[in-house]
Amino acid sequence: MITIDNLTLGYGEKKVIESVSFAVEKGEIFGIVGPNGSGKTTLLKAISGGQDVREGFIEINQRSLASYHSKELAQIMAVLPQQSETAFTYAVWDVVALGRYPYQKGWLQGLTAEDKDIIHKALIQTGTEPFKDKPLQALSGGERQRVLLARALAQEPEILLLDEPTNHLDVSYQMSLMNSLKQWSRDRNLTVIAVLHDLNMASLYCDRVLLLDEGQTIALNEPRHVMKTDHLTHVYKTPLECGEHPSVPSPLITFVPEQNHETNLSPIDQLTIDRNEKWIKVTSPTRWKALSSAVLGAGFSWHNTFVNRHVHKDYQCDDVGEEFKHFLEAHHVSATDVLGMMTAAMLEDGTILRSNEKDMNLLVMVTAGTSNAVDAARAHEHPAFVQQIGTINTWVFIEGKLPESAYVQALMTVTEAKAKAMHDEEIMDASTQTIATGTSTDSVMIAATQEGTKFPYAGTITPIGKVVAKLVYDATREAIVRNKRRRGV
Repeated sequence: MITIDNLTLGYGEKKVIESVSFAVEKGEIFGIVGPNGSGKTTLLKAISGGQDVREGFIEINQRSLASYHSKELAQIMAVLPQQSETAFTYAVWDVVALGRYPYQKGWLQGLTAEDKDIIHKALIQTGTEPFKDKPLQALSGGERQRVLLARALAQEPEILLLDEPTNHLDVSYQMSLMNSLKQWSRDRNLTVIAVLHDLNMASLYCDRVLLLDEGQTIALNEPRHVMKTDHLTHVYKTPLECGEHPSVPSPLITFVPEQNHETNLSPIDQLTIDRNEKWIKVTSPTRWKALSSAVLGAGFSWHNTFVNRHVHKDYQCDDVGEEFKHFLEAHHVSATDVLGMMTAAMLEDGTILRSNEKDMNLLVMVTAGTSNAVDAARAHEHPAFVQQIGTINTWVFIEGKLPESAYVQALMTVTEAKAKAMHDEEIMDASTQTIATGTSTDSVMIAATQEGTKFPYAGTITPIGKVVAKLVYDATREAIVRNKRRRGV
């Protein structure tokens, strides 16, 4: 529908856009992103016909942009500028009604019934109908932006050009606007080209994204191929990370602030361990990024308090999470900051080991009981599942920076080391009379400071993996031995 070929734009001697080429298909939402001064607005202005082309060409429906008369182009294309217009003294209804001007045949022609119906729909779609009789200048910046969007929609365009459309809008209206654009692109085949300042909005809603820097194309593709850490760090010249959105298959961009912890103590040295018959509680002055199967804080999360709570072996509760929160509140601990596990094992039998080899400072804690030990390979032979409290809980604290893939590898390393420890201690599955690989509801946590030494991998043969495996193996065996002594085995 729109073709841009080898486009160069500028002001005087300065080139603002240089040799940019792309095509936008009908019904596509096409995003343009880049830092200030990268040429985004100038490029959009050229597509609207408001900027002279120095080199290259722009075509709409296989026809040169320059060949369109202004009124003819306005029936195809509508523009929402970056700055909210304040010169109007008209009421909101009258401003939106200007969107019907391209369809009027003469100077004195009034609005038809069809025109009024289209205006009314545009007001409803943008949430501006409640103040349709108010002067535009009496509205907030966000409200004016929505009125101007309604005016653009009233043109019933095939193409909608938006320059930072979420500017001045509250979050709810930003989401409403982008959701509406997505819906209109599908239902009406509306083609949208939007300059976006918010990288996550571009990632969530655009079919493709053009990343510009100093007027040149850095990347052009689907968001997951453009929103890469190396691309964005180079262009925006600031630390950031690109991960995965938790709910939809889109990249999630997060900026990383500079951190300065003014202390000579290592993060593990700053951990405080409170150990008694009801819990092992570890607290830290800073938060650690953890991956866990905990009762509280499962999955990836950041925490500065870690609680391994002892409960009776016959513990039963309909809502374990809520009960755990009440327990913490009763002990004056905010559940918001807690990663919490439960175990029926006696906490005094737990083992805490530490390694501070060069560039690998780790702490491992294991509490173990084996009354519900299971051989995973023979678990299908067990009777119907009965929920029991986890009896082997494993915590691993790592000073260093791990990608999420290394967290998963560390989980595998922990599991293999634990299984080997159970094998060597000859822990049996009571139902199958085979060597157990774990207990029925074991829990595990990997926590890292996300500062300092980078550990890209954490499998069993990697430098960090070797240390994790040894500490977990030794701690698990020691905790099991203590449990055996308690049971007189």
